[in-house]
Amino acid sequence: MAKELKSACCVLLALLLTGCASDSATRSGMPPSEEDLIAGMHVVDCLLPGQLRSLGTGTYLTARRPVKTTAADCNRRGGEYVAYDRADYQTALRVWMPAAEAGDAEAQVHVGEIFEKGLGTEPNYDAAVHWYGKAAEQGNERALFNLGTLYEQGLGVEKDRLTALNYYRQAWGLPEDSLMYQATAEREREALQAELNRELEQKDAQIRALARQTEALREQLEEATREAAERDDDAMLARNRRLEAELESLTQLVSALREDRDQVEQRLDAIPALRSAEAPAPERPPAEFTRVDDLELGRYYALVVGNRNYLSLDQLETPVNDAREIASILENRYGFQVQLLIDADRLDLMRAINDLHERLGEEDNLLVYYAGHGTLIDIGRQRDTGYWLPINADPPPNDSFWVPNEFITNHLGRFKARRVLVIADSCYGGLLSTSPGHLFLDNGAAADNLDYVRYKLPRRSRLLLSSGGDKPVLDSDGGNHSVFARYLIEVLRNNDAIMTAPELFQQIREPIRERASAQGFVQEPVYKSIKSAGHEVGDFFFVPQT
Repeated sequence: MAKELKSACCVLLALLLTGCASDSATRSGMPPSEEDLIAGMHVVDCLLPGQLRSLGTGTYLTARRPVKTTAADCNRRGGEYVAYDRADYQTALRVWMPAAEAGDAEAQVHVGEIFEKGLGTEPNYDAAVHWYGKAAEQGNERALFNLGTLYEQGLGVEKDRLTALNYYRQAWGLPEDSLMYQATAEREREALQAELNRELEQKDAQIRALARQTEALREQLEEATREAAERDDDAMLARNRRLEAELESLTQLVSALREDRDQVEQRLDAIPALRSAEAPAPERPPAEFTRVDDLELGRYYALVVGNRNYLSLDQLETPVNDAREIASILENRYGFQVQLLIDADRLDLMRAINDLHERLGEEDNLLVYYAGHGTLIDIGRQRDTGYWLPINADPPPNDSFWVPNEFITNHLGRFKARRVLVIADSCYGGLLSTSPGHLFLDNGAAADNLDYVRYKLPRRSRLLLSSGGDKPVLDSDGGNHSVFARYLIEVLRNNDAIMTAPELFQQIREPIRERASAQGFVQEPVYKSIKSAGHEVGDFFFVPQT
């Protein structure tokens, strides 16, 4: 026992020394540089040392524990991480795989997300489905939601929106007979039935056409066979062999089409019948919206960033006006505690995001608004990665002072806050998330639906509202605000009831598209989840203060 204890203590001491050794500023005794501070803010896959525990008269060392945290926090806690190869999936897997194989659902989700992201390599969606499935079997809501997104997009599985919807329902905790689920599921069920019926009709038409060709070819072959028997001609015999090969090919094609048709028919028959929905509750008058206040929505925080005066890039017209007005509305009308950053450099922006971790509680709400330059880099394999550009950013391709989307999403996943909404008014802002849209977007997304509010409140949300997907966006339409900010401000200012993020998106989407189109510009706002940050089909609520 003494030998084992000595060995365990040596391992623990070695890990503590590993964590301390990674902090060059601490070793030198000098104040940390900007690069040291920023390196410490990055979220890493950290393997914490085991804990020395007592049991009766003996002691033992627990297994090492994987966590996602900042490099600085990992160092302080004596953890171990790979400093310069954070994008390598093998490195990340070594941290999480032992706990995943031991049955830990959270670790299984992390492993699934590593495979889905394809860190430094091609995404492995089949493996992602496997690990999400293991976690989903244990009821993990994040895994259920992630599985839904893969089925919605057809990644690693056959595309099936109805199955996706059912996974979303389970992640939500909705019963099958919920009116909210039934309404959306029935619409998807009808759409799938119509699609499969069209496919059946097409295959039936193809089979009939090929059957006619087969019959005509068979008659031609019979006639040619008789002629060949009468004339015993080599050329005639060669033609017969060609016709026989064509007939065999057509016969096989018809057989394959019939098998395809049977599979489509099986899918059609397998569409589940939905339970009958309960009768809707009577509509509540608008005055009853205040009853939602009893549901304890938590505290509201906002980080609002407006970058206009760039040192090396073209200056923008409206971000500072936009940020100041948004901050004022959030603080005075909705009761947010607002941190406003004007013309933030890289360190200011990354530090503000990093410091939010200590301020946010588990029931809190966070809104991050960014207005400024954005850009993207094509990383190959038909994938792009986006960046927010602080005022000290250099023009492409020098990305030394850019803030990558990965930094932002990693911190969003680390925050304790229950509900987080990112509003990005920048070029390529939609690249902050690769998730698909929301099947539930058009149903039950109004805050006066108390079932919706009650189901959404306990669920984590990590949501993105972007001014323009993966394309450039307009800075100004001649006024004091960008096209996007103009309608965002208008809706937030005039709203006098509890409003959900989907409602906000629906109210600004068409006016923005029409305004941009009038200037000969295509701008399509985007609303979606940031699933790699831990989204669990929650929502975000704007509550006007009386």
